[in-house]
Amino acid sequence: MRIYKILPRGEWAAARAAGRFEGSAVDLADGFIHFSTAAQAQETARRHFAGQRDLVVLEVEADDLGEALRWEPSRGGDVFPHLYGPLDAARVLSVAEAPLGADGVPVLPVLA
Repeated sequence: MRIYKILPRGEWAAARAAGRFEGSAVDLADGFIHFSTAAQAQETARRHFAGQRDLVVLEVEADDLGEALRWEPSRGGDVFPHLYGPLDAARVLSVAEAPLGADGVPVLPVLA
């Protein structure tokens, strides 16, 4: 199963250079890296990234993250993937643009 992380392009560029993504500010505050499934990602974009420009979407195979990935209840009882530890940049399968739509919400690519 593929999971997705939305983040500013600059954060991804820094993570790629470092070889690992430690998390965005909200991830660091919560103690884990927030991911979404394909079905959850657009709502995540709407709720948490509206109005933000220059975003990218990372695609990762959930099974490649091992025991550090936990599926935990979040908003409305929906279960989200949370990574407890850094994301190895080599685990990122693809990176896609997420430009703002006319409504100010990032437009995500078609997700698997």
